[in-house]
Formats: sequence, C-alpha cells, structure tokens
Amino acid sequence: MVGNTGKHALVLGGSIAGLLAARVLADRYATVTIVERDRLPSTAVQRRGVPHGQHVHAMLPRGLQIIEGLLPGFTAQVVSAGGLTGDILANVRWYLNGLPLRRTAIGLTALSASRPLLEGTVRDRVRALANVTILDGYDVTGLCASAGRDRITGVVVARRGGAGPRVVDADLVVDATGRGSRTPRWLAELGYETPPADRVAIDLAYSSFLVTAPDHLMGDDLVVVTARFPGQRRSSVMQRLEGGRVLVTLAGVQGERPPVTPADLPAYARTLARDDTYDVLRAAKPLGTPVAYRFPTYVRHRYDHLRRLPAGLLVTGDATCGFNPVYGQGMSVAAMNAAALAEELGHGDEPDPYRYFQAVAQILEAPWRLAVGADLALPGVTGPALPASPLTPDYLRRLQLAATEDAEAAAALVRVTSLVEPPQTLLGAEVVRRVERVPVAPAAP
Repeated sequence: MVGNTGKHALVLGGSIAGLLAARVLADRYATVTIVERDRLPSTAVQRRGVPHGQHVHAMLPRGLQIIEGLLPGFTAQVVSAGGLTGDILANVRWYLNGLPLRRTAIGLTALSASRPLLEGTVRDRVRALANVTILDGYDVTGLCASAGRDRITGVVVARRGGAGPRVVDADLVVDATGRGSRTPRWLAELGYETPPADRVAIDLAYSSFLVTAPDHLMGDDLVVVTARFPGQRRSSVMQRLEGGRVLVTLAGVQGERPPVTPADLPAYARTLARDDTYDVLRAAKPLGTPVAYRFPTYVRHRYDHLRRLPAGLLVTGDATCGFNPVYGQGMSVAAMNAAALAEELGHGDEPDPYRYFQAVAQILEAPWRLAVGADLALPGVTGPALPASPLTPDYLRRLQLAATEDAEAAAALVRVTSLVEPPQTLLGAEVVRRVERVPVAPAAP
C-alpha cells in the first residue's frame, strides 16, 4: 500500500543510492521528491555529480539481486541497451597474488555496463513512478527542524542560478548526497554530536582509458582483474562495455600515479603481475583520452554510535560509508542500504533512526572488513585497527592460493567478495580442509 507511513519523503541526491532509496520510499509515502544539484540527463551520459563515473564500476551479484527485486527486469533492460552478463567466476578473469583463480560457474550473475548506463536505467525506472518527482538543478543549503530541534521537518533548497532559497517540508529526509554529505555539520549546527568517523588513508590514484581491442584478448570474459598484493602497489581492471568498448582502469596506491597520456599507459601496465592489460593496451585503438581520479582517504561515519538523533532524518549510501573504489562495493552496498531502509519501513510506524543505523552498521561490517583488512596489509596505509578474527591475512592468502587450483575454494571466496555470503563461511570445515592443503604461502611473482 502506498502512503501508509507518511505524506512526503525527501531524498537528497539523485545518484544510484538516492534513486534506490526513493524507490523504496515510494511504497510507503504518498509522494517522494528527489532533490539533485545536477541537471539530470535524459539519456545515459556522464554527469558532473559523478566525477568517477568514467572509471570501471562493478555491480556485484548481491547488489544486482536487490535491484532486481526492487526493479524487476532491470538486468534485461540494461542488456537490451548493450550491457553484458555472465557468471561472476566463469566469465571474470581474477588474478590474485599474480595467479588466476580456478574457473567454474557458480550461478551468480555479473552485469557489465558503464556507470552512466546503470544509473540512467535506474533513474528512468524511478522517474516513471507516479508518486516520485525529481527536483534537479537545486542545492540543499540546510535542514529545517522543529522548535525543540528533536525532529527534522524539511530542507532549505535554492535553485542554481535562479531565485532565492525556499523551504520544502517533509515527514522524512534521507541524505544520499555521497562523500560530500553535510549532515555531520548540520547536526552540529542543531546541537547534536557529529558521528565519529573511521578513516583509511590509502592514497589511491587511478587513470581510465576507453579503447577498442581485438576480440581474442578479452574472449568471453566480461572483466579482467589484476589485483595488487603486498609488495605490489599497482593494479588494473578491464571491463567490456556496451558498444563494443573496453574500459581500462590502471590504479596505484601510496605514491604510485598511473599516467594520463596514452603512450605511457602500456609501460605502466607492463609492470603488473600479469601481461593481460599490457597486451590490450598495446593492441588497442583509443577512444578519447585517459581520465585521472584521486582518492586519498575513505571514510565510514558511525551514526550507529550516536546516542541522540533527531527523528525524521536518515542517511544512506556513500554519505554513510564511502569505500575504496577498487573493490567495486559502492553500488552494491547502496542497494543493501536500500534493503535496510525497506526493512525499517516495514515495521509500519515512523522510521526509527537508531534501529535503522544499527541495521546499516551490520550491513557495512562485512564489506568494510574485507576492504580495510586488505588495505591495512599494505605498508604505509593507516586506518582503524580491525577486531581480531580467525580470517587472518595469512589464512586469506592461503585461501587465495588454494583457489587457484581448487574450484570449490574459488567459489567460496568469490561468493563472499560478491557479498552474497558472509565472511565466516570461509571458516567452514570444507573450506578449511581445502586451505590446509596449502602449507606455506609462497612469495607472489
């Protein structure tokens, strides 16, 4: 039933996180308004508000499962526009520690498409909902609160290049404005504590280049991942996109800076653990020029630690936790946040911010530990210490090595990195037995 929780919900931000939140809210609020600072395009093109949109983006299987539940037929719609699908292990070339994972079909769909196509498809579906309105070209300049400041009652917006500010009232405000979220500052202005933040200083830089490449170099693979590992600070991802294009992203951490001139890219790729990326770049025909992006730090805002919160305000997506983008978790975690929002609304009463942020914290725990654990293994990376876990770096490395020969070990590993299974499944008796076949973790090539 539509409209049984409140009359009006506001979503700040029209990216994938905001669009999915609006889709969920549309089932419970009479009207939903998305406020977005960009003028949103009517077609699947790059937009200013997604500055990293020209780089490789991954839709992990768990995220795709949730989006399919919210927007049935989403995958088929992307494929009809040129996107590609395959199996996340059978059709993805994974190089971990410089070695290929054993291939096998595990029944989890990988969807490969450009960020503009993925976001544009979600936007078209949400825009078509009868009770959703998109207010684009507007800045949000602040929150409105009740006299006692215990409830958020709306926001102040101003049209970019237009008339002065005005108030938009709402029963619920959901912040999906991404890494630049001003909610911590707005809470402080209202007399609340700001959420503590966990920060990981990764000093990541990456450069992406659209090319066409001979078909045999990619074959039936949707994606080729050449991951970094201790002792190797460079990595790459190649992704087949709509229109017969291949998007190549070269990355480096802790001072490594991928080049931004086409002639220099092959030499950088030649230093990777495998030659696949070098082979593509050497044979490729360029489509435009390389685009660079810097990502010095990623942050998790711990709203779940706050003891006092106003009613009528929730936060989702990167505004809660922005991950290291090389792991491709962002869009899928945004979908998982939308699922948490749907569950919170399913209680039937007004959303409880404490209960919601606790649920989000549980969702974030697995992808956060996967990313931070891998990054802290690199000398020079700083961040919060993770709680002790049987999933030690040595055990995970041995699991990765086992997965190069053992299809079942590879499947277990990829199900976890796809966010379909929790990390503790890697400690199951059968997986441990397969890992114990690898007595020593040899040095990577």
